[in-house]
Amino acid sequence: MTTSTVTSVEERRLQFFRWAPYGLLAVATVLALAAADRITPRPLAVLVALLTATLAVQLWWTRRERAFAASEPPAPDTPGLVRIPGAPGPASVTYFVLRTALGFALTWVSPFYAVFACIGYFDAVPLLPPRPAYARAGLLAVALTLGGSQSGGLPPRSAVQWAAFGGLFALNAALALGLAHLGGREIERAATLARTNARLEQALTENAALQAQLLVQAREAGVADERRRLAAEIHDTIAQGLTGVIAQLQVVSVTTDPEVARVHLARAADLARHSLGEARRSVQNLSPVALEHDTLPEALKKTVAAWTERTGIAARFTVTGTEHPLHDEIAATLLRIAQEALANAERHSGAARAGVTLSYMGDEITLDVRDDGHGFDPAAVPARSRAGGFGLDGMRARAERLAGTVTVETAPGEGTAVCARVPLGTP
Repeated sequence: MTTSTVTSVEERRLQFFRWAPYGLLAVATVLALAAADRITPRPLAVLVALLTATLAVQLWWTRRERAFAASEPPAPDTPGLVRIPGAPGPASVTYFVLRTALGFALTWVSPFYAVFACIGYFDAVPLLPPRPAYARAGLLAVALTLGGSQSGGLPPRSAVQWAAFGGLFALNAALALGLAHLGGREIERAATLARTNARLEQALTENAALQAQLLVQAREAGVADERRRLAAEIHDTIAQGLTGVIAQLQVVSVTTDPEVARVHLARAADLARHSLGEARRSVQNLSPVALEHDTLPEALKKTVAAWTERTGIAARFTVTGTEHPLHDEIAATLLRIAQEALANAERHSGAARAGVTLSYMGDEITLDVRDDGHGFDPAAVPARSRAGGFGLDGMRARAERLAGTVTVETAPGEGTAVCARVPLGTP
């Protein structure tokens, strides 16, 4: 049920509580006057006095209720319970007591005024304080009035009428209290459901905010990861390529042999073209050029051979285990790690020999790059800076993206061994 529908129902209930007493009083008066010559033993002056008092009380409460409705915000809504403006409070209790007493007195004049007195069954709970004892007392007073009316009028004039009055009072009281109890249970159940729905709505709102926050964090993490990927690609392609170009050009600048200069210039041009191609593929997130037509072992074999030719350092490539297809990202990651490890050996190790081993080992694949250089102290590796220091961190980051690891075993004067382990994935 929508909020507007609930509001409309509550407004109709309030209109009933506001105007029903007037309508019921009018109906009861018409019936009483129509049967006055048969069942009304009281003088007409008494009836007029009681009606005047009843209308005065009713008009007083109506003005007070409307004033409260205009000056105060709506009370917190409890499903199933009508909130009458200005109630419960001393004024509403006074109104209920006076109206019930006048209704009781009117039934002494004519039993037909039970039509008016029965309104107490409907508004005892919202008018009286929120304690079961007050509501029960109000309902019993209304039941007393209706029992007397239904037994033929008050006071009873015979033993039979007294017996009928007692039985009808007990029946009215049982019905009123029983229905009030069931209504209270229903109101309590509705209130519990409303609180549960409110908590659920709050949880949904919090979950929506959390989801929005997670989406923002995911986008930020994606941007950061893409930056790291591009940084690693630039370091492993353009930076290494330019280093090779510089090395070739340095040879050209000091040689006097035109043939040697031509060879090294050609190598520099090839390295520049290769680096440009790798840069374009990195931006497009494609696999390395070396893996475009070759498997990882073939690409590593060519990479090691080209590195040996360019650096003059003897290197050997070995494959162990049963070769099988790899996921493109795994192959690209291991190739980049091998290129970076060989580049580090060229720049820093002073090695005379190197070895690269690719091992297929059940549910993982291992890449080992070793050299016999002078090694280094792992604890003394400088932090990454603008001038360098990206290599080891870049290799580890690449492996970690595939749930793998990179370990470095080295010591001063004992060479260096880089081992990358990556879980196998389906191609």
